Amino acid sequence: QVQLVESGGGLVQAGGSLTLSCAASGRTFSSYAMGWFRQAPGKERALVADLRWSDGHTYYAGSVKGRFSISRGNAKNTVYLQMNSLRPEDTAVYYCAATTRAGVYEHWGQGTQVTVSS
Repeated sequence: QVQLVESGGGLVQAGGSLTLSCAASGRTFSSYAMGWFRQAPGKERALVADLRWSDGHTYYAGSVKGRFSISRGNAKNTVYLQMNSLRPEDTAVYYCAATTRAGVYEHWGQGTQVTVSS
């Protein structure tokens, strides 16, 4: 069984920064991609950013482009999300996800709360 463990969430003022971390453990698997999703109250879970392992290709949602940066760690199956210039509308539970194939994310973390105060 694969486990994804997130850390780094918290409360920050608008304009501040946070870095989220995610590490996969458990059954050995080869990631095709890892990414970050978020879900705000009353809204559906949405992809924020992801990174394809084979070539480092990244995707960012339009609302975070230029402010957030996804990167892989030195340890296998580790990914970070650097969030700068945070806005109150970035407030959400952020979930780390991993997949072994294109098109669907199979493994999910428990989520970490990010709250941005105005």
